[in-house]
Amino acid sequence: MSFGLPPAQGPDRLTYGSYLKIPELTQLQQVLSDPAQHDELLFIVVHQVYELWFKQLLHEVDAVRARLDANEPLGAQRLLRRCSEIQRVLIQQLRVLETMTPNDFLTFRDHLMPASGFQSVQFRCLEFASGARDLRHLEQHAEGRPEHAELLRRSRQPTINDAFYGLLRRRGFVLPDGADQREARVRELLRIYQRPDDHYDLFLLAEALVEYDEFFGLWRLNHVMMVERMIGSKPGTGGSEGVAYLKRTTSGKFFPELWELRSFLSSKSADGTEAD
Repeated sequence: MSFGLPPAQGPDRLTYGSYLKIPELTQLQQVLSDPAQHDELLFIVVHQVYELWFKQLLHEVDAVRARLDANEPLGAQRLLRRCSEIQRVLIQQLRVLETMTPNDFLTFRDHLMPASGFQSVQFRCLEFASGARDLRHLEQHAEGRPEHAELLRRSRQPTINDAFYGLLRRRGFVLPDGADQREARVRELLRIYQRPDDHYDLFLLAEALVEYDEFFGLWRLNHVMMVERMIGSKPGTGGSEGVAYLKRTTSGKFFPELWELRSFLSSKSADGTEAD
């Protein structure tokens, strides 16, 4: 703190650039095409920005889980809404990539091989933390590598849904474990929606979880369309099936039981009585 004194002068004085590491940041965009292709810089910048947002989302998701463990549903709800707003930005960024034509992309695409967004550790960690755990993604990184260790660590942590259900159980909800108890869990979650005023903090939290899930799905759908627009049915640069694989990922949900209960709500009013 300066205690009213003028800011420190000299070479070590904190500046906008030094605080944000701007010189270092702007040196990280290294094109591989030779001669350099105009749109490769755009491709690198957009994907590096995605990774920065993934870092922020992981920071928020970890905080959401901590709030749930501390019985703070409204604090978790506020941070989930922030996550949804970040996801809006992620979707909009795809529009920037779509200013690049397929011909523009093909001028440098071969230089990406065998790298692929399929290998994004932060994105997979975000999926794991949110509830989609496909351990086959560990195979993208050799054992002993930091990336493999981080994915393995994330795969062993509780998910947001685990923390959500833990909070509900502490609030008196009966949520039995097991695949054969799915309907029982859905009907118990239905209580929040049948009498939202009695559980208003949980109602807001549940809707924030669904919104987070929805925006994640919308990003996937928009990403699939963008990739198909760029490369059609070609394989991905990392050897994946490309669009065919991406399309299979669009149907999954992090919180399927919160979505499923809406089918039960369709025939009941807010107080739990039969609707007309």
